[in-house]
Amino acid sequence: MDMHTKALKPRLSFWQLWNMSFGFFGIQFGFALQNANTSRIFSTLGANPDDLALFWLAAPVTGLLVQPVIGYMSDNTWHPKWGRRRPFFFIGALLAAIAMFLMPNSSALWMAVAVLWMMDAAINVSMEPFRAFVGDKLDVSQQTAGYAMQTFFIGCGAVIASLLPTIFTHLGVSNVPVDGTIPDTVRYSFYAGALVFIVAVSWTVFTADELPPADMESFNSERQHARRMGVAFTEIFSGFAKMPKTMVQLAFVQFFTWIALFAMWIYTGSAIADSIYGTRDAQSAAFQDAGNWVGIMFAVYSGVSALAAFILPVFARATSRKVVHATCLAIGGLSLASIAAIETKEMLMLPMVGVGIAWASILTMPYAILAGSLPAKRMGYFMGLFNFFVVIPQIVSGLLLGFVTREFFNGHTVQTLALGGGCMLLAGVLTLMVTDKAGK
Repeated sequence: MDMHTKALKPRLSFWQLWNMSFGFFGIQFGFALQNANTSRIFSTLGANPDDLALFWLAAPVTGLLVQPVIGYMSDNTWHPKWGRRRPFFFIGALLAAIAMFLMPNSSALWMAVAVLWMMDAAINVSMEPFRAFVGDKLDVSQQTAGYAMQTFFIGCGAVIASLLPTIFTHLGVSNVPVDGTIPDTVRYSFYAGALVFIVAVSWTVFTADELPPADMESFNSERQHARRMGVAFTEIFSGFAKMPKTMVQLAFVQFFTWIALFAMWIYTGSAIADSIYGTRDAQSAAFQDAGNWVGIMFAVYSGVSALAAFILPVFARATSRKVVHATCLAIGGLSLASIAAIETKEMLMLPMVGVGIAWASILTMPYAILAGSLPAKRMGYFMGLFNFFVVIPQIVSGLLLGFVTREFFNGHTVQTLALGGGCMLLAGVLTLMVTDKAGK
């Protein structure tokens, strides 16, 4: 039944792929602002560098709770006008925009941590169904292209969002914290991000349609059963025992990949401030300048990923998706580790190119490989479950990286980045053991 349904899916045009993916421009705008500036905000409000990973735990714990629930709920949703996934896109975008307004107005560290919980939960409500959206609408032959289009918009959104504090600085906006408050450059960047988030997601909501369930009577019957609290709870948490073999194999790849990424997002700011700008004082102008430079670094890797998104599928057709992913992770891992040996800020752009190549593959290949092994009617649920293996390594990182940095690296977070690079290399090796049922 599932395979027959997939075979009947119409082939979409370039602009249809564009419209259904454009919402990711806004989603990644929010994520990029979060990734590049959260540690900076925490530090400005008085956080100790050793405790940054613990404060970041809010994000993955939220994802752990939200993603499978939202995936399960969207699988069992259907509205004649709004469809299955689009209600969640819009509700999440509205809540995320509110959180993005509140984040730079945090007056205390505890408030910023609490808003991070809200913001990450809201972004996940929007983002999670987008992954299933590709599996819903696209034939297997177009799924890699669909995820590549998402990656393109992820890269474009992240480039602009990461550069915003620097752009505002050049426009004359103050980049210096006054009396421990968040700099105006960061504040205005989050305001712009809130607007972009809601507009971009609304574009997809109102321009894309969804395929109705093949058998509406059967769907309604299953939906009524699924809405029972006990049934929902059991099905959500029993899925681990029903994961396809490919999903289990990819889980190990994701685990080490996202330890590396989480280390990069948490510690690049303090690492560059320490190793390049020579300061650990979050109230200093040099520390805030380092924060802007990190935004430029992140814009570089995001821009590279946007370009690589359309090149990687070509290499995948010539070789295989897992070979491409393993190669990209190896390049990214070596690049991230090399930051520890760099002494000038300009040279930091070179490893960001390698990280961008890896990021493009991380956002495309695992999901394309996975989609081919999942039952169509449970696409949203399993995509949500798969994201457990994005958030679990982040929780592990939050609990352990601060300890490792303090006890083994004497507080020098640039060495934590090198450790992250090693984890990404290991993920590349593990990718070669994955079974890709859909082939190339």
